[in-house]
Amino acid sequence: MKKITNLKRIKAVAKKEFIQIRRDPRSLALAFLIPVILLILFGFALTLDVDNVPMAIWNQDNSQFSRDFILNFSNSKYFKIVGYFDNYKKMEYLMDRNKVMIIMVIPKDFSHYLTSGKTAPLQIITDGSDSNTATIAMGYIRSVVQTYNMQLLTRTLGKQGKILKTLIDFRPRIWFNQDLLNKYFVVPGLIAIIMMIIAALLTSLTIAREWERGTMEQLISTPVKADELIIGKFIPYFVIGFVDLLIAIIMTKYVFMVPLEGNIFLLIVLSSLFLTGALGLGIFISTVAKSQLMASQMAMLVTFIPTFLLSGFTYPIYNMPQVIQYITYLIPARYFITIVRGIFLKGDGLSSLWDEALLLLIFAILMAGVAIKKFEKKIVVQ
Repeated sequence: MKKITNLKRIKAVAKKEFIQIRRDPRSLALAFLIPVILLILFGFALTLDVDNVPMAIWNQDNSQFSRDFILNFSNSKYFKIVGYFDNYKKMEYLMDRNKVMIIMVIPKDFSHYLTSGKTAPLQIITDGSDSNTATIAMGYIRSVVQTYNMQLLTRTLGKQGKILKTLIDFRPRIWFNQDLLNKYFVVPGLIAIIMMIIAALLTSLTIAREWERGTMEQLISTPVKADELIIGKFIPYFVIGFVDLLIAIIMTKYVFMVPLEGNIFLLIVLSSLFLTGALGLGIFISTVAKSQLMASQMAMLVTFIPTFLLSGFTYPIYNMPQVIQYITYLIPARYFITIVRGIFLKGDGLSSLWDEALLLLIFAILMAGVAIKKFEKKIVVQ
C-alpha cells in the first residue's frame, strides 16, 4: 500500500530548495527584476497605435485651397510632415531611407478642379514594406479626405442657401477603454507573459540541476518520494511566482494606471491556478531535459513563443488562419489573458469567466500530475 505523503519531508525539501535559491542571488534578483523590466519595456515601448506617420508633401498648386487641405494633415496627431519638396527625387531618397512613409503630391490644378466642381486628383505614395502600418495610415488619409470633402460640400451648399442634412446620426460609445489607450490592452496581458516565462524558466532548471550536480542520487536514496520531492521543489518557486504576480498587479494599477474594475481576490486565485500549471510545466521540462542548458532552451521554446504569438496578447486570434486558431486552444495563456483583461477592464466575475477558470484548473492538475509521473519513471530508469 502506498504511503501517505509526509509533510515533514516536503517541508525539508522545500527548505533545501529555499537555501539553494538563496545561494544564487543573481538568479533570485533576475526572478524579481525580469517582471519589472518586461513591464517597463513592453508597457512603454510596445504600442499598437500608429501615430506621427512621417509624410513628405509636394504642393504643386500652392493655393489657399491646397494649403487649407494640408492643414488637415498638419493638425492631425496621426501625421508628421517631414518637409515640403518640389521634386520626386528628394522624397524618394527619404522613403528609401525610412525617413518618410507617405508621399503626397497635390497637382497644380487642384484649386481649379475644386472651384469648377470637378473631382480633384490627389497622388498618395505609400511605403508598403510595413504592410500593417501602411494599411492603417491609408485609412487615416481616407478619413482626412472624406472630412475635407464634407467641409467643401457644406460650404458650397451654404453659399446656395441650402443646408446639408445628416441622414445618420452617428453616436459612438466605447466600453471598457473609453479613451482607447493602448496600455489598457497590452499591460494586463503582460501578466500572463511574465508568469509563464518566470515560472517555467525557473523551475525548468531545478531537476536538471540536481542531475548535473550529482545530488539527485542522494535525494533518491532518502525516504523522500517522488510526489514529496516535486511538491517540496514546487513551493519555493510558487512563492517567488506569487511575489512576481503581486509586483505585476501593483505596477499595472499604480504605474500604468490601468483600472482594476473586478475582484482582486478572484484575480489572485485564478492567477494561482495558472501559476501552478506553469510551474508544473517547468518541472516536467526539467525532468525530461538532460541538462540545464537544454531545459532553459526547451522552456523558452514551449512557453515564451506560443504565449507571445498564439495567446491573443498582440495579435487577434480571429485574424489568424483557421488551423492556427484551433492550435491556440492548446495555449493556456489564451484563457488566462482573457481572465486578466476581463477582471481588469470589464469587472468580470466568475460567472463570466467560468469556462476559462475550469480550463486553467485542468491545466494545473494535468501539469502537476504529469510532472510527478514523469519523475517517478525517470527514477526507475536511473
